Order: sequence, then structure tokens, then C-alpha cells
Amino acid sequence: MLLEIVSPEASLFKGEITSISLPGVDGSFQILNNHAPIVSLLQKGTVTITAPNFDFNKETASLFTKVNDQNYSIAISSGTIEMKDNKVIVLAD
Repeated sequence: MLLEIVSPEASLFKGEITSISLPGVDGSFQILNNHAPIVSLLQKGTVTITAPNFDFNKETASLFTKVNDQNYSIAISSGTIEMKDNKVIVLAD
């Protein structure tokens, strides 16, 4: 599935992933390939991305923390997530 993470300042990440874990306002949740459409608010926490490989923008790579070879994380203070047609868009602050 395709993931885009966008902040008010820049596009932070765009690429193919296998899963994403997010800090929802009602608790953490994970989205996998072919997930049902969803829109949710996010709270302060960590977004963890799982993918076979990562291609970060040079300008935004320093915002991500490597967990292991297939997982990276990024801290957010709040945001919104939309999943539809195997495309995940995270609007993060």
C-alpha cells in the first residue's frame, strides 16, 4: 500500500509499505494492506512504518528513527489519518 506522511512544513515520506502503527486518540492501532476505509484523529506518540526498503528525502531523513532493517518510526504531536483504496495519508504536526 502507498503511504504519504505530510506536515505543514513539508512532505516527510512517500513510498510503498506493508504496515503502519499509529497513536489514535482511542488507543494505538495498525493498518495493513487492503484495510477497510478509515479516517481517525491521532494524538501525540510514535508512528511506526514497516516496509521492505525505505527511500527518504534528504531533508526529512533525520526526523525518522531506525528501529531495525524493516521498521522506522517518527514522533508526532497530533494529526489525522485517512486510509482508502490502499492509500494511507497521514497529516501530522
